[in-house]
This record gives sequence, structure tokens and C-alpha cells, in this order.
Amino acid sequence: MLSRSIGSLLTAALLTASAASAQDEVTFKATELRDGLYMIQGVGGFAGGNLGLSIGDDGVVLIDDSMPPFAEKMLEAIAEVTDKPVDFLINTHVHGDHVGNNHVMGERGATIVAHDNIRKRLLEQGIRGQDGFVEVPEEALPVVTFSKDITFHLNGHEAHVFHVHHAHTDGDGVIHFRDADVIHTGDAMFNGLFPFIDLDTGGSLDGYIEAQEKIYALAGDETHIIPGHGPLATKADLGAAVAMLKDAKARIAKLKAEGKSEDEVVELNPLADYHDDWNWGFITTERMTRQVYKGLGE
Repeated sequence: MLSRSIGSLLTAALLTASAASAQDEVTFKATELRDGLYMIQGVGGFAGGNLGLSIGDDGVVLIDDSMPPFAEKMLEAIAEVTDKPVDFLINTHVHGDHVGNNHVMGERGATIVAHDNIRKRLLEQGIRGQDGFVEVPEEALPVVTFSKDITFHLNGHEAHVFHVHHAHTDGDGVIHFRDADVIHTGDAMFNGLFPFIDLDTGGSLDGYIEAQEKIYALAGDETHIIPGHGPLATKADLGAAVAMLKDAKARIAKLKAEGKSEDEVVELNPLADYHDDWNWGFITTERMTRQVYKGLGE
């Protein structure tokens, strides 16, 4: 049976909203972070997760690929910094706002690389479109998969792609350009936003915290961190995200241990003082409270 996870429902809602109202407004901006390494971000509306791009003499590596309504604009942004085709596409996780153009990139000859569980979920569940789950075409499937990690030695950079267990989902990959001091976290980080922890797709509260702490240990004061969503981040930004999540867990765990139900905890609003800085359209303060409460009972 096809899983109707919150993540899939989010993807469907965003696909529909973007296609209907924001497609003409969204553009993509490529910002060079280090020699040949770029962050590509949607501007003017929601265009999916942040992308990473490595270009050089050895070829082009793209990290994630946005959503179907924005394929051409994404490709235009890439073309502004290189006239070479994308050779490798790395998927950070299975959600459609990050893998929505796999079929486009696969048809254009890109070799898709992802964690084992991403290929498994795409094969068994398909991907959520505007009218429900649809079968994923062969061109959209990862053809190189890994269980723990894989390393690319291209364009003068060493890109270590490693799995963080049961964090945002059960198939998350983080990409660390070791020599360049750039990290793409996928959705293991939402910069300045309450994170989405997809418990229905193998994510977990403790795994998410552990993933962020692992990334934090790799980062230095000058590290560029490309989050799954939000602006380019620093180690300090990631530290604030970890601290917020651990504090939210402690507050809600205390109330749950006192016997409070999920609705009672929501009514008490234990995250009220985080609302102004961290609340956003999808993970509101109430939804953050509910997902942490549920996450405590994993």
C-alpha cells in the first residue's frame, strides 16, 4: 500500500500551489561559495529545497533537483554558470521537493546517486503528484546506491556523502566537501525554521538531533552550510538549531512525563517563546509541538 506520509502530502500541496500560483514568480539564484561550488536557491516563492552544484574540468555534480514546475528555470540557473551537462545527481532524501526532477535529469544523462532506502521507496511507493501517487519512471531511479557512505573525487574536491540514520527520513544523505569546507545537509537542517521530522518515512526525533550534532562536529567557524531550506548557514546557525530542538524535546518530554496528552501539551504552548523566530507556514509552532510529542513515543 502506498504510504500517505506528511512529507508526501506536503509535496502534493506544494506542487499544486506552486504550479497554480507561483510558477511565474519563482527564479533560481546561483551563489558561488568556494572554487566551483555553488548554492542554488529558489527566489520569489517556494521552489523546493536548496540545491548544491560542483563544476569543473571533471564534470558537473548536482545535489537535489527541485520540483517539476521549475525544471526549466533550474536548468537555466545551472546554464548560467556552466555549459556542461550534469553528470551526477545526488539525492539527499526521497521527498518530491528534492527529487521532483529526477526524471528530467535522468533523461538528460545524469547518473543518479542516493541512499538504498531512497531507491527502495521510489520503487515501492512511487512519488506523490498532484493527483495522488504515481509510478516513478526508470529514468528517475537512482542507479548508484550506498548504505553508509560514498566519496566523489571530482573537480579538485573530495565530496564525502554519508548516511545519517533515521533523521529527517530513513534515507538521508549529507554531502561534505572536505577540502572546500562546504556541507550540504539536505533536510537534516532547516535554517531558522522549525524542522520537519518525517516520522512516517523513517525519521526520528533523536536521530534528527544526532544528525545535526554529527554535522556540527564537522563544521568550523568558516564552514558554508547549505541547509535543506532557509538561507545559507554557519556553524553558529546550526548550533542554534540543535539547541532549540533539544530544548523543545526537554520541555515537551517533561509535560508528557507528567501525564499530559498531546492536545493538553499543545494547549499549554510550551514553545511559545520560539514562535516569532522559528514558526513558518508548514511547521507551525503547534505542528512542531505535536511532532516532538509524537517523536518522544517512537
